[in-house]
This record gives sequence, structure tokens and C-alpha cells, in this order.
Amino acid sequence: MASTVLVVTALEDVTADWVIAALNEREVPVVRIDPADIGPGLTFGAHIGPDTPAWGGRLRTASREVELGEVAAVYYRRPTPYTARYVQLSAQQRDFAAAEARNGLGGILNNLHAALYVNHPAAVTRADFKPAQLQSFARFGLQIPPTLITNDPEQARKFAAQHEHVIYKTFRGLPRGEDGHTGAIWAQRVDPETFDDSLGVMPHLFQAEIPKTGDARVTVVGRRVFASRIQAPDGVLDWRCGDWDDLIHTPVAVPAPTEEALHRYLTSFGLVFGCFDFALTGPENETESWTAIECNSNGQWGWLPDAPAITEAFADILTRKETVHHDHAHRP
Repeated sequence: MASTVLVVTALEDVTADWVIAALNEREVPVVRIDPADIGPGLTFGAHIGPDTPAWGGRLRTASREVELGEVAAVYYRRPTPYTARYVQLSAQQRDFAAAEARNGLGGILNNLHAALYVNHPAAVTRADFKPAQLQSFARFGLQIPPTLITNDPEQARKFAAQHEHVIYKTFRGLPRGEDGHTGAIWAQRVDPETFDDSLGVMPHLFQAEIPKTGDARVTVVGRRVFASRIQAPDGVLDWRCGDWDDLIHTPVAVPAPTEEALHRYLTSFGLVFGCFDFALTGPENETESWTAIECNSNGQWGWLPDAPAITEAFADILTRKETVHHDHAHRP
């Protein structure tokens, strides 16, 4: 019976290190790879045919080797982009080689027969679209902020006129720069007087600002839920823009209907794990209102107070100690 856990991520990934350590303590076979190492540091041969209808073969790194049919679960974290492997090539050659690697090696890694993916990259891609997230939140009964996505300045002005304060958010983070680093544009309050024809160049996401008293980060791993109330000392609009060491964390109970909606949300996208952000309003008791903001289906959680317990939850899922609902387990 397949038993190996394949961890797909970059070399420097502390979060993955913790999960691997937990799996090692359980004496579970683990192989860690970064697909962008393809070349002498990562070789493979995969075969399929009428007598072998699932991909088989071996994958070798500088220190480990795994039979593809032995992979029971894949922990898909944050691998290096394939383009980094071919940065020395011309633009056309780089794009061609990266696409071939993504469709060849990636096509094998993403279609291992009967393996449980946490999370499958195709599911992550589907769930990354904020319009899909917001619609799914509403579909499953979660409260969401009034939202407008537009490239029409007149519609943006009308939306702003209907709400006391309006914030702007990006759909994605900034892409990698020439130095290889990524960036971020934090959620920020905007002045509708600045809306002009430049809005027409690309879509913009505007939301009514929620008069929040705090934030909540809810991490769901299988059926296990970990929730922390987050308070930024300076009360900033977006707590991610400051020093995370200054954040104040307190345990918070997730309302039962909200918790069930999160499980239904993950199931709908074929996800096993997700990090949800909420804006909290009202008094800190059972009458507090929860407004769903977004879900990161490949989010960071190592900085949370519950990180040790979350680590064990991942190890439980990857070793099938916790049974995943059939709809949750995205398998090829």
C-alpha cells in the first residue's frame, strides 16, 4: 500500500520543515522536491500504457528516490517557479522550457493516481480568484462586504457615494521583480475624488469599509478548525502591513454556522486546507458579527500561536489518520 508523502516546495520553507519533522517523528517516508531543480539535481522517468493505466516510474533527487506509485499524499506548498530554472535563456527559450517543464514534470506530479493532495494546485488556482471567493462566501451564507469590481470611473464614484468609506484591494500580490522578490499592495482607503479615466486601464476591486473592532484568522485543516482574533496595536486597516511580531492574538470561537460554511466552501473547490480572514464587528461576545474577507488556499500559518497543533493536523491528514471527506480529497 502506498505510504510515501511527497512534499513539493522550495528549499527555504520553514512551514514545510515543521510538517516534515512531524512526519519523520511518525516514521512516515517523506521525499521533498522542488520541481524547478529539474536537471542533474532532479531526474525522472514516468511511463504509462494499456497494461499500466496509471503513471509509474521513479523520481530522483540528489539525496532521495521515490517510486511514483508509492506516493500516498502530496503536500503542495510553494515550489520555485519553473522560469527561475531557465533564467539564463533568452525570453522565448525560457518561456518554452518553463512551459515544457510545467506541462511535463508538473503534469506528472499533479496526476499521481489515488494520491491525496493538500492542496491540489488546480484547486488552488480555481480558488485564487477573489470574485469566485466572494460569490462562494455569499452562496454558503457568510456575510460579505458590499463589493464592486469595475474599470468604469463613473460606476466607482456612484459606489463610493453609497458608502461612508471605500477601500481598494488588489486581486493578486505584486509579481516578482528583477531581484526575485515579490511585493504587496495593502488594502487601503481611497478618495473618490481621485477617480479618473486611469481606472479604465484594468479592473479594480472596491469594497465598503467594515467598521471592524478586530480581525480573525481561521485556519481549517480537514475537519479541524483553528481560530485566532488578531488585534494590531495601531488599529491599522490591514494588519498585514505592520510588524507581525506586534500583533496581539487571542483565541476566538467560530460561530457554528460560520464553521460549517467554511467546510462547505472548501469542499466546493476541492480543497483540504484554507486560511480564512474575517473582519469582526460589535462586542467581543456571541453577538459579534463575522464578515468574510478572503481565503488563501495556500496560506501561511507558521506565525500563529496554534502552529504546533496545525502542524500535527497536517501530519494527520497526510498520513490518513484523519479521514478526509470524499469531496474534499482532490485526486486525479
